[in-house]
Amino acid sequence: MGSKQTKYEKPDLTGKTVIITGATTGVGRSLAAFIASYNPKKLILAVRNRAKGEATLEFIETRNGDSNNVEVWDMDLADLKSVKSFAEKFIKEVGELHLLFNNAGSAPMELMKIKNTKNNFEVTFQVNYLSQFLLTNLLLDTLKKSASPEFPCKIINTNSKEHRLGTIDFENFSGHKSACHIYVNTKLMGVIFSNELNRKLKGTNVSSLAIHPGLIKSKVSHLYNKNRKFKKKLFHNFFMLFAKSPDYGALQILIPTFSISKRNLGYSYYENCKEVKPSDKALNEALAKKLWDYSDKLLKSKVSYCSSYSSFSSSFRSLRSLKR
Repeated sequence: MGSKQTKYEKPDLTGKTVIITGATTGVGRSLAAFIASYNPKKLILAVRNRAKGEATLEFIETRNGDSNNVEVWDMDLADLKSVKSFAEKFIKEVGELHLLFNNAGSAPMELMKIKNTKNNFEVTFQVNYLSQFLLTNLLLDTLKKSASPEFPCKIINTNSKEHRLGTIDFENFSGHKSACHIYVNTKLMGVIFSNELNRKLKGTNVSSLAIHPGLIKSKVSHLYNKNRKFKKKLFHNFFMLFAKSPDYGALQILIPTFSISKRNLGYSYYENCKEVKPSDKALNEALAKKLWDYSDKLLKSKVSYCSSYSSFSSSFRSLRSLKR
């Protein structure tokens, strides 16, 4: 699996701490099982549904023989306060982080209708993008402190090649157009966010990747088809004949994460285990800066948090350095 430019060996995560979101079904559950088998010091599954989290622990134990290095922590990406509480607890009680897998995702196709979170954001927009933006920002200092040249830390964002269909309209930011529009727009935001993270984190031994795991047989793909008309159902069912297993999808994420690549194109976006160019919009630096600051502004209207990389923070630090 993978390209000729890629070398992959089972990693040794001894002494390392990992967080995975969206680990209770599909690719995320397989990802958790693989990571647990790599002997991390601590693997934390951030879950909305504790019962499903406990079921994932049982799955890992059955598959790997034990799950002693795995913990289930509560976090609901549809609730910004829950995200903040999770991060604060993690920083206080653990205090080191080497790999953050932003794997959780939501699709409005599940109900074929648009709904909002308690924070009054569209649920797919918040779960797929805004809460992951918040979680990552809250944990950035911990990642930077944990990183070293010997083991650079990584932020791994599960994404989709469908980001190429996305657009960003700041007048209608959370995308209240249609279910499909909302989904692809959040995927575009995710790739833009990942690329902007790399620009901001340059020289810190922390990097960000956005990875498309492929067409996977999953709960989301089943729910997407549930309420569709007959012809579209038929087409979808035929298309899903070519879908891969969750294990396959997990490896599509793990191989770029741990591989030693002989070439670096500078995109940090992967499909089929190969680094490829994302959409032009995903590489637009001006758009990325605007998206970052707009996201920061939205979050600060709902929760109290400090972003190291907002325009205000950067300007304040620059002013302070000049005064010295």
